[in-house]
Amino acid sequence: MRKKPEILSRAEVARSRLFSIEQVELRFSNGVERRYERLAPSLGHGAVIIVAMPDPETVLLVEEYSVGTENYELVLPKGRMEAGETPEQAANRELAEETCHAARRLTHISDISLAPGYMRHKTSLVLAEGLYPAEAEGDEPEPLRVVPWSIDRIYELVHDNGCSEGRTIAALYMIRDYLVRRGG
Repeated sequence: MRKKPEILSRAEVARSRLFSIEQVELRFSNGVERRYERLAPSLGHGAVIIVAMPDPETVLLVEEYSVGTENYELVLPKGRMEAGETPEQAANRELAEETCHAARRLTHISDISLAPGYMRHKTSLVLAEGLYPAEAEGDEPEPLRVVPWSIDRIYELVHDNGCSEGRTIAALYMIRDYLVRRGG
């Protein structure tokens, strides 16, 4: 295993409601020193993305407005973890808020990052099975449309149906492979 660089200093240089920008000075094992900037979440509790499966072939997507692309996107339910929540607890809360379902079985699959070269943020991928009706009030500005989607149609989702969100795409492929390895 390679030796990690030594952190010489770390300082916040800007802050918004969602993120802070940190300046990090590093010294690598060969003596080279570099200054980097990275985004760090303002609230350090983490986030979850949920693959909710009402049956073994179907996942629940939500259609929500994405200000970054200025378009509606089909994405997996996701959200911030609250203080003291486990990924599974946060996943069930977000699932109820965004899809009006909760799950009897929640499995934390992995943590994924969006851009580890300049973001400290990680998202916990949770598989939700054994769904049942459950509603909770969320923080969405408008009702989300829930769209059942065949997990075998990921290619079509990404190329023809308005899904460009990297975490959703990665999570769907990861869950598809997980289910194959698990045997269904």
